[in-house]
Amino acid sequence: MATRIRLQRHGRKARPFYHIVVADSRSKRDGRFIEKLGTYNPITNPATIELNFDSAVEWLLKGAEPSDTARRLLSYKGAMLKKHLVEGMKKGALTEEQVESKFNAWLDQKAGIITGNIDAIAKAESDAKETALAKDKEVSAKRAEAIAAKNAPVVEETPAEEAPAAEGTEEAAE
Repeated sequence: MATRIRLQRHGRKARPFYHIVVADSRSKRDGRFIEKLGTYNPITNPATIELNFDSAVEWLLKGAEPSDTARRLLSYKGAMLKKHLVEGMKKGALTEEQVESKFNAWLDQKAGIITGNIDAIAKAESDAKETALAKDKEVSAKRAEAIAAKNAPVVEETPAEEAPAAEGTEEAAE
């Protein structure tokens, strides 16, 4: 029986949510599966991937073939690297301590990259909120000025020079 690690689509229209499963290659996309390995939610930013790591590596070592998307998800979480390192250990190229040290070094590097990306996303969102708030304040200030100008009492100003001159001409006319 040929097994594949692939995604099962769940969720509603335009809001996908996937289960990462091991299934017989002949079964339907959303049909019967052997084991559920985790979930994948592409809607969140960054995408949320929950994976039963040990079980995924075990299935990969048994020969389960991942689909393209499942391969990317497993690589992102490190399951493909762990499989590669364990196979190297079985062939005698590496010791168990070397496998663990290399994998832990990779995990530390990956964690740094992920936290950097999350921080960048949070900073971009806060910058966008600040610019939107500044634009809203400008619009509110302009509206307040327009309302103040509209509601201000209209005072007819007579020029000071014309008023005495007009009185002087009337006296002269009399």
